[in-house]
Amino acid sequence: MPFDDDSEAGLVAKDAPGSNAEPLSITEISALLKRTVEERFGFVRLRGELSGVKRAASGHLYCSLKDEGARIDGVMWKGQVARLGFQPEDGIEVIASGKLTTYPGRSNYQIVIERMEIAGEGALLALLAKTKARLEAEGLFAPERKRALPYLPRIIGVVTSPTGAVIRDILHRLADRFPSRVLVWPVLVQGQGSAEQVAAAVRGFSQMVGEDRPDLVIVARGGGSIEDLWSFNEEIVVRAIAESTIPVISAVGHETDTTLADFAADWRAPTPTAAAERAVPVREELLGQVGELGLRLRRAAVRPLALGKERLDARLQRLPRPEALLTVYAQRLDDQGERLRRGLADRVAIARGALQSDRARLSAPLLLSYIGRARERLEAVSRLMVSLNPDNVLQRGYVRVTAADGRTLVSAALAGKELSLALHFRDGKLEVAPQGVRPSRTAPSPRPAAPEPSPVQGKLL
Repeated sequence: MPFDDDSEAGLVAKDAPGSNAEPLSITEISALLKRTVEERFGFVRLRGELSGVKRAASGHLYCSLKDEGARIDGVMWKGQVARLGFQPEDGIEVIASGKLTTYPGRSNYQIVIERMEIAGEGALLALLAKTKARLEAEGLFAPERKRALPYLPRIIGVVTSPTGAVIRDILHRLADRFPSRVLVWPVLVQGQGSAEQVAAAVRGFSQMVGEDRPDLVIVARGGGSIEDLWSFNEEIVVRAIAESTIPVISAVGHETDTTLADFAADWRAPTPTAAAERAVPVREELLGQVGELGLRLRRAAVRPLALGKERLDARLQRLPRPEALLTVYAQRLDDQGERLRRGLADRVAIARGALQSDRARLSAPLLLSYIGRARERLEAVSRLMVSLNPDNVLQRGYVRVTAADGRTLVSAALAGKELSLALHFRDGKLEVAPQGVRPSRTAPSPRPAAPEPSPVQGKLL
C-alpha cells in the first residue's frame, strides 16, 4: 500500500499498520520486470540504425538500434548470426525481429534479435555504396590489377548453379564457338550461405594444380533483384575474386545489373552467354584465318618468283637480239677477211715480181759458183781452227797449264796464285800444287781427241 504522508519515517523500518507486504529483493523485482516485459513484448519488429556493432569471440553479435529519439541494446546469438544474409555494419538501417527482455546485470532492457534484414532497397544501396568505397580504397578495383584473359583457354572453370539455365547457356555457347573442356563447381547463387560457397569455389580453382587446373574462371548467375544478387556484393566474394591466381570473368545478372564482383573481376560480361563468347574465339573463324594466312604465305613465297620473272622478261625485252649483237663483229670479220685476202694477193704479186726480177741471179751456174766459194772459205776456217787448237802442240811434247776452273795460265805469276794446277800432257792430265802445297793424286784423264775436220759440204743443186 502507498505510504501515508503524515506518518513519520523512523530509524528502523517497520511495517505499516494493516500491511502484510514483505519488501522485494533486487533480484525479485528484476525477475518480475523481466517476466512482465517478455510477456507484454513477446515478439516485436524494430526499425533503426545499427550502432556499436561488435562480434564477440563466442560468435555472438552485440549492437544497438537507434533513431532520432532513443536507442535500445540488442544481442544476436551465434546460431542466428550464421544465417544473416549480409554483414552488419554501423550506419546500416535494419529491421530487427525478436523479443524484448531485461538484463538485470545492468538494469536495462534489450532485444534478443532472431532475424535482421536491411530496411528497404534504399538502405541496401547505401550499404552497397559504403562497401564499394571501402574496398575501392584498398585498391581491389584498380585497373592495374586486371589481367589479360587467355586467348584460347585449355580448361574453363565455371562457378554457378549446376541446375539453372546459366550453365546450359554457357555450355551451349562454348560448343557453338569452340568446344572446350569445362569444369563446373556447383554452388548456391542466392540465399543463406551462397556467398561463402562462391568464395570457396573461386579459391578452390586457384588452389588446383596439375593438368586439371583451369586457365580461366567464369563466375556466373542469372538476373534478379538487388536482393537476389546480393551474394555477389559480399566482401568475402569480392576478395576471393580479387585474390584469384586465375583470370576471372564476372557474368552476374543481365546487362543493367552491377555487383561488386564485376569490379573485382578481370573482365565483366553483361550476360553469361557473353562470358562464353569472350572466353573462346570462333573455331570456324580461326580456321578461316589460318587458311587465309596459309594462302598469303603461299602468295608471299610465289610473289618474289613472279616479280623476278617479270623483271627478267622486262630486261630481256630491253636486250638487243643476238644476231644484232653479232652484226657488227660479223661485218668487221668480213671486212678483215677481205683485207687479208687482198693483202695476201698483193703480197704474192710483189713476191712474184721480185722473184722474176732476181731470176738472173738465181741461175744454176751462179748458184754453183757461190757454193764453191763458200766451201773454200769453210775449209780454210777449218784448217785454221785445227792449227790454233792449243792441245795440238801437246803431241810435240809441250804441256798446257790450267787453273782449277779451267783457265789456261800463261805466266808463273798467275800460276803461283793458284792452290792447285793441272798439267795437260798428250796422254793425260796431272794435278799439281805450287811450292809448299801438297797436290791431290788423280788418275790421268784421257787426252781429248782433236776435232775432226768438217766434211766437205755437198752440192746444193
